[in-house]
Amino acid sequence: MLQVARLAPTELGESRDLVAAFLRDRINPDGGFQDRSSESDLYYTVFGLDGLIALQEELPVDRTASYLEKFGDGQRLDFVHLGCLARAWAALRRPRSPEFIEAMLSRIEAHRSEDGGYATTRRSRQGSAYAAFIALGAYQDLGREVPDPEGIVASVQALRAADGSYGHFRGLATGITTVTAAAVTVLRHLGETPERDTGMWLLDRCHANGGFFASPSTPVPDLLSTATALHALSALHVPIAGLREPCLDFVDSLWTNRGGFFGTWADDDVDCEYTYYALLALGHLSLQPS
Repeated sequence: MLQVARLAPTELGESRDLVAAFLRDRINPDGGFQDRSSESDLYYTVFGLDGLIALQEELPVDRTASYLEKFGDGQRLDFVHLGCLARAWAALRRPRSPEFIEAMLSRIEAHRSEDGGYATTRRSRQGSAYAAFIALGAYQDLGREVPDPEGIVASVQALRAADGSYGHFRGLATGITTVTAAAVTVLRHLGETPERDTGMWLLDRCHANGGFFASPSTPVPDLLSTATALHALSALHVPIAGLREPCLDFVDSLWTNRGGFFGTWADDDVDCEYTYYALLALGHLSLQPS
């Protein structure tokens, strides 16, 4: 994802410096990046760091490292924030000790589900595509191979809905764009190719005027669904050249001269998360012919 997001400046043009300034303005004195209430937050810190990396900006390494040290080896963090801690240290390129890595991975493995995947809660019978995505990313960021990849594949494949998409639970008629994108990313990384109708389902989620809907019943497109759908379609080698101009217009409609991006047309605030997803979307769109 980050490799593609690095291509975003091609489409940002002169706005690139404003986006970089916005991300820098989100850094609190303690080194953490602000959430929507201006408090330092580990989740938003990941998006802030990766956004600056995508723009090839210098990171506040020492300050943010001091902020991350407060979390130790993740003993008090939930599953999602364990993944965030691993990603943040990897972004800073500060190697962790073997003891830190083992402690982190032990906590990640505590979230193995009975079906061989991962779940955000412990002792779950069924895994989720989102949790598998986080676990896989954590292993990559900590420099280790994920164990039992076959179990992860089986867990994720069991979430395939009747129409070719992927959902939070088994046996659904239809799924969700972000979940489908997470499933595609995990399966492709583990050497599996989803069925062709998964790509077609994602294409059908695109609004006529650009942007992707979160589901067949969602009334407006959003930036998270757009970025992740484009990423999944790229992984599936589905041509998206015809979507380039309307999707560029959609992303542009969510930009503000403060430098950040809104998540939807109904949003009234900007943050590091959606700004990073804008960079990811723009990176993919920059690869398409004009």
